[in-house]
Amino acid sequence: MLRLLRSTTLLSWLAVASSAVAAERPNIVLCMSDDQGWGDVGHNGNDRVKTPVLDEMAAKGLRFDRFYAAAPVCSPTRASVLTGRHPVRCGTFSWGLPLPPEEVTIAEALRRAGYTTGHFGKWHLGSVAEGHPTSPGAQGFDEWVSAPNYYDNDPLLSRKGTVIDTQGESSMVTVEKALEFIDAAAERKQPFLAVVWFGNPHLPHQARPELRELYQDQPANLQNYLGEITGIDRAMGRLRSHLREKELADDTIVWYTSDNGHLPPGSSGGLRGQKSQLWEGGIRVPTVLEWPARVPGPRRIGTPCGTVDIYPTLLDLAGVRVEGQPRPIDGESLAPLIEGREFARAKPLGFWVYPAAGVSMASERILRQMRQEQEGRELDEKFRFPEGKDAKRYPQDKFPGHAAWIDGDWKLHRIPARGENADEFQLYDLATDRAEKQDVADDHPEVAARLKKGLAEWQQSVLRSLNGADYQ
Repeated sequence: MLRLLRSTTLLSWLAVASSAVAAERPNIVLCMSDDQGWGDVGHNGNDRVKTPVLDEMAAKGLRFDRFYAAAPVCSPTRASVLTGRHPVRCGTFSWGLPLPPEEVTIAEALRRAGYTTGHFGKWHLGSVAEGHPTSPGAQGFDEWVSAPNYYDNDPLLSRKGTVIDTQGESSMVTVEKALEFIDAAAERKQPFLAVVWFGNPHLPHQARPELRELYQDQPANLQNYLGEITGIDRAMGRLRSHLREKELADDTIVWYTSDNGHLPPGSSGGLRGQKSQLWEGGIRVPTVLEWPARVPGPRRIGTPCGTVDIYPTLLDLAGVRVEGQPRPIDGESLAPLIEGREFARAKPLGFWVYPAAGVSMASERILRQMRQEQEGRELDEKFRFPEGKDAKRYPQDKFPGHAAWIDGDWKLHRIPARGENADEFQLYDLATDRAEKQDVADDHPEVAARLKKGLAEWQQSVLRSLNGADYQ
């Protein structure tokens, strides 16, 4: 049974800082690509892909060299962005599973603090139908022009539940819809949160002809893949130039990342693994941040950070504090790091692929069904969106699936047992072995033991959340 009023109850814990601080609240634009590998940008060493805008952002703002998606697949990472919590806590185990309505999102928190909030592009955390408990509107967004999953050029989208036709390259369409929202917020002089989640470069790669032409010396599959990435880059250029034209750029945080690592023909930049895996290539993602008013010069960040940090960071920067909050948050505020103050990470980063099936959803088919319903036509079938976390109880002492624990330069993998064998633990020193080639657990038994203990305690905490302890 869904607990649809739980978010309202939890939001009663929110308190807004003083009006003096509130007057300085930044505007926020959170951008995310879909399946873009760590090596799929020029500033991470890729000399084939053309990403001049993202490269300029990296050269002028903050460039995160060790930024991690909370999961190696899409929906779980998106849940972590909105909540600051590891997705297994929420039951968003895999692609296509919803974000439960009882979670408190960054959109809900900032809206209560006076922000206007909008979502644009890929949702993939539930329905995009008006009134559904897992829609963007139900999760705190005032405005939304969204797709259930990835989408390509000339996409159908849902504007607050009404299906609309659009024309153009998919990433540019997404940004243009976001700019309409931003302009309206600026006209009202209201701080805004715009979540811009692109549908590219997810399969099937279908770059526009003018983008493919930039890569005529590459095979056809790379022409489309790299063309889609350059399409995102151009859309980011449109976003940045518009913010400058409207004199909003200085006071706006623009934070760009990817939801997980690449699939072929993408690039991990020499890291081990790819999408769906907890090796570095599956979870380390290209990430840059601009905020001219508070980040006046370029810096490279080597501290491990992740998508779970976005929620607490934005609350901190917006002057919103959560008092007496009963829910565990896996991220921590990066505000000191962003502002150039001393920062030492207190919380290791945990990762866990809890075995669960994903839910297949084709955006265009679902949106066409929605349109048929809106036109009063009967459907032969209808896609049924999950409505929230299931009520299943999970054993508190069993940790199925691959897990990892990053503490500074150390990374411990808990690899699930095969047959009657015990789980295997592997330890890597990412300072000297970012490709995770040499297991050094036997050379550093004390480090391995410490990280094993930390990982086990964290997994037990995650299971308590999964079993409902945070909502009692």
